[in-house]
Amino acid sequence: MFFHVMLTTECNLQCRYCFGETLEDFDEDFADFDVDYALPRKANYDFALLAKFCKRDPACVLTFYGGEPLLCTNEIRQIMDLAKPRHFMIQTNGLFLDRLEPEYVNRFHTILVSLDGDEELTDYYRGKGTFRKVIDNVKLIVQNGFRGELIARMTVMEQTDIHKQVKWLLDNEEFAFSSVHWQLNAGFWANDYARRGFKRWSEKSYVPGVERLARFWVDHMEAKRAVLRLYPLLGIANSLLSNEEAKLRCGGGWINYAIQTDGYITPCPTMWGMKNYYLGNIAQANPLKLKRIFVSSPCTECDIFSVCGGRCLYANITKRWSSEAYAAVCSTVRGLVNAVKTALPRIEELINDEKVSLRDFEFMKYNGCEIIP
Repeated sequence: MFFHVMLTTECNLQCRYCFGETLEDFDEDFADFDVDYALPRKANYDFALLAKFCKRDPACVLTFYGGEPLLCTNEIRQIMDLAKPRHFMIQTNGLFLDRLEPEYVNRFHTILVSLDGDEELTDYYRGKGTFRKVIDNVKLIVQNGFRGELIARMTVMEQTDIHKQVKWLLDNEEFAFSSVHWQLNAGFWANDYARRGFKRWSEKSYVPGVERLARFWVDHMEAKRAVLRLYPLLGIANSLLSNEEAKLRCGGGWINYAIQTDGYITPCPTMWGMKNYYLGNIAQANPLKLKRIFVSSPCTECDIFSVCGGRCLYANITKRWSSEAYAAVCSTVRGLVNAVKTALPRIEELINDEKVSLRDFEFMKYNGCEIIP
């Protein structure tokens, strides 16, 4: 099992798509759900309980999460000294990576660091100076011996040219990533769709950009005999090549859960405080016997459900956007899937010609990359 360990609800940034939209939608509520808005700001349970909980699962993977988990470096050290999971991972905005000693950083199997593209775009979304500090820290941890997977995790919305920004992350003078994931800012808030241009942007910019990326991705395979880890493309291609029918691809609610700052377990980090979906506490729960929560209608009636897997459990349950707005999101998923399906004959030919192999499309599933963005 995979567990997001939510070390804190606090963050040191005020990003446009998170803090900014919180201010815009300050008066919205979750009337249909019993939500605890008073979770401890920092993890307040005995970390020995977490170590004991994890020990009951021989394949346990712990991912530090927040808020911003590196606001809690002491807690990270304590947990890493106590717990013995198969792997440690972290999702971070990267600003405090220099505060954790290499002896801990270098134990991470995967680091997902938030970068939205080049300096101009990242600083537009996340605040002036953010890009420079993150890149400097990424260089530092590599210099200090980090050899795990380093994933640039983008948040994507209307100011993003997806083709341009992903290619920039792959090939630039600052730091070239070989692994990139992106997540659409869609369906998290109740009132933002009406004031945004999501539908037009997704049709005119995003989907065509993804199609161009898919062609570039296969061109790169042909020229370099290597498969770049562009996770939304990689994950879908992996399933199509192996004839896998996908469940919810992030694993949320069935193999990937979240542990809140009070020790209670929820299906995913986005569902923090939603008491209707509490699945027990680490003090008593068995990680191998947690209740499974799956998406329902309309996802389960969709003709590409076996490839998509449902996209987002939180969105499916809370339905923050209207049906019309969600249809626009589903169109982006269909565009992504079609882009990979169009590329599939070329990929299969490259495999047959032994320029790449099926193994090149393998990856650690449920590593924080949702696959369907």
